[in-house]
Amino acid sequence: MHGPVDFPAGGRKAFDARAHGPVCAPVVRACACALALATLAACAAPANGAWAVAGHQGLVQMVIVPMDVARDREAYTRQIERLCHPDQTCFVNFYTNSKGAPVSLPLADAIDHEPAAVYRRSMKRGAATFTWSCRLQVANEPCF
Repeated sequence: MHGPVDFPAGGRKAFDARAHGPVCAPVVRACACALALATLAACAAPANGAWAVAGHQGLVQMVIVPMDVARDREAYTRQIERLCHPDQTCFVNFYTNSKGAPVSLPLADAIDHEPAAVYRRSMKRGAATFTWSCRLQVANEPCF
């Protein structure tokens, strides 16, 4: 059996699960499994969950679109509902990130060169527009 672990710098003791053998093993395995499942869920969630927000530049939010829903208008609508308060002006630039570049501002060139769509809602003008990037080639839709 093992006891507490000594830390050389401060003489502090740490809990050593090995000292408690069979009692701790199932708990440690359960925690490891829960962590693995949570990680898998987080990786699978972006299409239906909140998409990554790279940041803001003034009023404009920069959002990364998962590749599997890049042409799915309903997926954008769900994100716009999450990102934009219904009674406020809201500007969102959507990008894909097919090369897996780091997500931060300023946007990496790899992301900046992959615009997907633009959403603009002006409370002052009482209008909202959603425009696809021509690069996505969404049929029968205006694009930039």
